[in-house]
Amino acid sequence: MNNQEIQSSAKTEPLFEAFTIGKLKLKNRIVMAPMTRAFSPGGVPGPDVAAYYRRRAENGVGLIITEGTLINDPAATDNLNIPNFHGKEALDGWAHVVSQVHEAGGLIMPQLWHIGTHRKIGALPNPDEKPIGPSGLDIATSEKVNEPMSQARIESVVVAFAQAAADAKRIGFDGIELHGAHGYLIDQFFWEKTNQRSDSYGGNMVKRTRFAAEIIEACRRAVGPDFPIVLRLSQWKSVDYQAKLAVNPDELAQFLSPLVEAGVDVFHCSTRRFWEPEFEGSDLNFAGWVKKLTGKPAITVGSVGLDNEFLASFKGESAGTANVDTLIEKLSREEFDLVAVGRALLVDPAWAAKIRDGRLDELIPFTPDALRSLS
Repeated sequence: MNNQEIQSSAKTEPLFEAFTIGKLKLKNRIVMAPMTRAFSPGGVPGPDVAAYYRRRAENGVGLIITEGTLINDPAATDNLNIPNFHGKEALDGWAHVVSQVHEAGGLIMPQLWHIGTHRKIGALPNPDEKPIGPSGLDIATSEKVNEPMSQARIESVVVAFAQAAADAKRIGFDGIELHGAHGYLIDQFFWEKTNQRSDSYGGNMVKRTRFAAEIIEACRRAVGPDFPIVLRLSQWKSVDYQAKLAVNPDELAQFLSPLVEAGVDVFHCSTRRFWEPEFEGSDLNFAGWVKKLTGKPAITVGSVGLDNEFLASFKGESAGTANVDTLIEKLSREEFDLVAVGRALLVDPAWAAKIRDGRLDELIPFTPDALRSLS
């Protein structure tokens, strides 16, 4: 290691300090962010998926959160290549993923997911199944595509999440993440635009958390007190990047309180650009505010290690590497606890090791070609 690498390595030391979530010990603060890959034909993750995650574990990632995996509900997806988290074949596939990651010295959690009214009408694998949501409103158009979810359907979805959590623990995962962000089903209950119910699941901000709280509580009963539950949240939605669940810290505190009470261990706070303040008058980002208001560990995310935000990727744009000075500064003052890395790790499995060793000149810029394979 030359002098420049030694200096760079010393600067990034806060990223490589150990961290504990309950009884789970992470060797560093780097988390692989969940990224939809759709490389699981028939919903079954194969050896290539296991190798994909193992490569990140081998190269020093502290915790891997998988791509979104589907709970056992017929309207959970509209893509045959998204991995299931139910059924023997899919769960056997995930058990192999877990064994590969653990063998490489890593930790891994599945992200449990239901897309809600993002689902396209008539889509496979269940073309006769209508999209479901709190009020049956299309996430993009607000047009009615189904009746509001019945109490029975709500309860069946809660049970499906809890069963997935139990299966995750049974096959060896180290915790779970619930996808409550980006306008998918759980988030559709949070957001007043998609939740227009007048019963106990709708109305004010606190009431709109009830569905998520019931899922969290059911998962906690399924896995016990020591199995970490992470909840991913976002203000923005895939159809509205300016959306806000909470417009100030007081509203955010009201929103978060029932989720903490339900049993969340860690909040994963999704933003497009991690360095941006969440509210006027403070430099704290979304994760910083969530940690401050709840006292719970928080994961930050949003274009870490790159100079262009992720939306540009969907337009076919590349992104160069960026230094992590601002990230390290915020982490050092304990604004947040963990750092989720997305595209930088997708294109470069050795990103964490290169950052650790000060080999910054070896970092690989992101190009859209990286999305076309499990490299």
